[in-house]
Amino acid sequence: MYKVFVNNTPLFLTNQIVKETDFQFFLLESVDIEKIIIGMYEKKLGKVFLYHEDEKEILKKLKEKIPVEKAGGGVVKNKKGEVLFIFRNGKWDLPKGGMNKGEEITDTAIREVEEETGVNGLQITEKLIKTYHIFYRRGKYRLKITQWFEMRTDFKGTPVGQLEEGIEKVAWMNPIQIKEALENSYENIKLLFE
Repeated sequence: MYKVFVNNTPLFLTNQIVKETDFQFFLLESVDIEKIIIGMYEKKLGKVFLYHEDEKEILKKLKEKIPVEKAGGGVVKNKKGEVLFIFRNGKWDLPKGGMNKGEEITDTAIREVEEETGVNGLQITEKLIKTYHIFYRRGKYRLKITQWFEMRTDFKGTPVGQLEEGIEKVAWMNPIQIKEALENSYENIKLLFE
């Protein structure tokens, strides 16, 4: 099963038929995906399940219905074990961004962290999960698939937010601060700390 977030509300891709209770159930093959997304943005639909019998084909079927953008991001830790967060659009987030043509996803993740925070000397230590969310840009809904990586750095300077990306603050956070920040963050970011 996949969780795709639409405005912080989960859209589940599943191959399990479940008796409907507190959600709506649709066949992925025949659903008008834009109607579902608009319904979720307008809060006319809550939790939605999209069904396809073949679990291996679910994501592929969704990708046939909506343009995809790939992104890479980092859960960056310093020597103290603190994690690097950014603040933009009124929420705490992690640095991430879109993949350039011909770029490897690991290079995307490192480049985006450096651009958005000014932190360098990054080393990938582990490949983490992928997260999925739908956003609206240039007149179309798009599916963003972000591959996350755990990174380490010995960076000693002061992180600086990329203003043209709307990043107001960059901060190293300890476990207590992370817990507080996640209360004002996105659901797909919370998945990285479960």
